Parts: sequence; C-alpha cells; structure tokens
Amino acid sequence: MMRRVWPLVVAAVSLGIDAYVLAGVLPRVADSLATTVGAIGLGVTAFTAAYALAGTTLAKRATRGSTKRALLLSLGLFNVANLITAVSPGLTVFLGSRVLAGGGAGVLTAVATAAAAGMVRQEHRGRAMALVTFGLSTGTVAGVPVGMLIGDQIGWRWTMGLVVAVGAVSMAALVFRGGEIPAIPDEPGSGASVIVKSPQVLIGVLLAFVFGVTSLGLYTYLLPMAADRGLGSWGFALIWAWGIGGVLGSMLIGRQIDRIGSRKLLPVLAVALLASFAAVAFLPQPVAWLAAALVWGATGWASVPTLQDVLTRTRPKATTTIVAFQMAAMYLGSAAGSALGTALLGGGTPAGDLPMWAFGVQVVAVVLAVIVGARSERAATARDVCPVR
Repeated sequence: MMRRVWPLVVAAVSLGIDAYVLAGVLPRVADSLATTVGAIGLGVTAFTAAYALAGTTLAKRATRGSTKRALLLSLGLFNVANLITAVSPGLTVFLGSRVLAGGGAGVLTAVATAAAAGMVRQEHRGRAMALVTFGLSTGTVAGVPVGMLIGDQIGWRWTMGLVVAVGAVSMAALVFRGGEIPAIPDEPGSGASVIVKSPQVLIGVLLAFVFGVTSLGLYTYLLPMAADRGLGSWGFALIWAWGIGGVLGSMLIGRQIDRIGSRKLLPVLAVALLASFAAVAFLPQPVAWLAAALVWGATGWASVPTLQDVLTRTRPKATTTIVAFQMAAMYLGSAAGSALGTALLGGGTPAGDLPMWAFGVQVVAVVLAVIVGARSERAATARDVCPVR
C-alpha cells in the first residue's frame, strides 16, 4: 500500500528543488537576462506569494472530481512553468513563469499530502504524510546542490531543466504506476472558514508560520553566522549536517507519529529545535555546531508532517485545506524570517547574534506547540466520546 505513495514523493522532490535552487544561481540568471540580482530575486518572492495564494484558494476546488486529475493538472502546470523559466528571454517572462510555478506547487503540495493520507490505512497515515515531506527535504538537500553545480558548469537554464526532468518522471509515474487514487473527502464550507472556525487549526497555522520564521528563516544565514563565530571553514559541513538531519528527520518521523502520536511529539520537536538554537548561540565548538545543525534540520523538517497529522487526524475531510494553509504559512514564515535577518544585519546586528533572535521567537513556537497538542488531545477525546456518525 505504501508503494503507491512514491509517485507523490517524486513530485515532492521536484518541488523541493524548485523552491530553493534559484537562490544559488541568482547572479548567473541576472547576467543572462541582463538585469539585476534584486530583480531576479523578485522571482523567489513571486513563487512564494503564488504558492500561498493558489494553495489556499484553489487546492480544495481542484480535488472536486478526480484526485489523479488534480495531481496531474497541478504537476503539469508546475512543469510547464519551469520549462518557461528555463527558456525565458527576459525578466517579464521569467517573473510570470515563477508565478505559474508557485501556483502549481501550492496546489500540488496540498493535494499530494491529502492524497497520500487517503491512500493508506488510518494507522499508517502519519508515515504517508511524512513521505511527502521526505520528498521535499530530499529535493532541497540533494537536488539544490546538484542544481547549483549544473548551473556553474553548463548554465542555470539546465538547472531548471533538472527540475522539469524530475517533474516529468513523477508525471509518468502517476500515469503508469499510480493506479486509482481515492477521492479526497471534502469538508463543507470555504477554505478560510475551515481555519477560522477552529481555534486549534488557527493556532496550528500560526505555529507553522513561526516554524518557518525560525527554522527556514535562520537557515538562510547559516554561512554568515558560522563565519562571524570563526567557523567559516566549517560552513559546507554545517550545511550538509542540516540537510542530512532534514532527510533523516522527515524519513523517520512517520513511524513515530503513528506509534507515539503526533500531539505528544509536536512539543518535543519544538523544544529540541529550541535547544539546537541555544547550542548555536552559546557554544563555540565546531562539533557542537555540527550536532546542533543536525538536530535543527531533523526537528525542523520532522515538525512539518507532525503538525499536519495533529491538525488533520480528527478532521480528515479538511486535510487538503489545512495542509494548504499550513504550508503557505510555513513558506511565508520563511520569507519573513529571511527579511527579518536582513533587517537585523542591516541595522548592525552581528550575524553571530541571529541565533539568539531565533531562540526568542522559538520560545513562542514551544508555547503554541503545547497549546495545539493539548487542544488535539481534547478533540480526540471528544470524538471518542461522541463519535461522528
């Protein structure tokens, strides 16, 4: 049964590459299109904004009818948009293609996660959702460096070709190996009403935003942080430690979600992430930073499916909507965290002090994680006492 989820994992790999790979080749893209790095950087912003908007407004509508059709259409849009990016003759076409790619990615992430959860038995739900996150983390960790290497050697357009190739493979896998994908249940009401009417989900979406600010936002400045603390020569090792941690965390957390329970794991992951920031902030030893980066990557990525399961296990019919808002909040939080880091550095804050700022924000995440876990416990108890017929 779990093998049927793998075409969705491959699709998530292409999403993981595309979300971050352009950041590593911005100067080359700018030179090729005869514009500035700042102008090309707007492509990252356009992708994130379209991801958030499309995921939260279109994902639920896309699942009406055939789930496989929704997956193929969103993945097809994503692939075509990246192909347009690869052959863009100028800035206007480039930015437009990033909007389309972000829209396709936003819908695809939510639908793929909900489809994965619906393709397995209830006791394997956490593992299936974690596999999609495993694809995202693997694409980021392995695909981004490979894409940057391709960009350095033969050009950034071939980097985007890598994203298109992986996306094409996932489309082929869905068509020929995906089989029938069950329809995704649809909870009545608009997407926004599903979020607003549930304090637990609303707090969970806020928590996803804070996780994005701290974990992904701070990661943007890992290299300058290390350099400021005299660990510049360890930068490459730290990036790989964070990445390996992310892959391991997303790969291993699924079984623990199903065995221990996501509502118990969520506060633990938030505290572990807090501890990793404390280690980076206060310990100068390279070994401590390597261990902290490993834990940081593992807990940051593991928190994604854990939070998804906490928010959707008692409301499976709202999975598509909840995941769309959660992932949109996470990516927007990442952008906000990066912007906050830029503002702090511009105001004279040393890069080595950024972990302290992240530590302070992560305290808020710990509090929110405890609240979400407690509310989930009450929701599960209420469901068991008064089961929905």
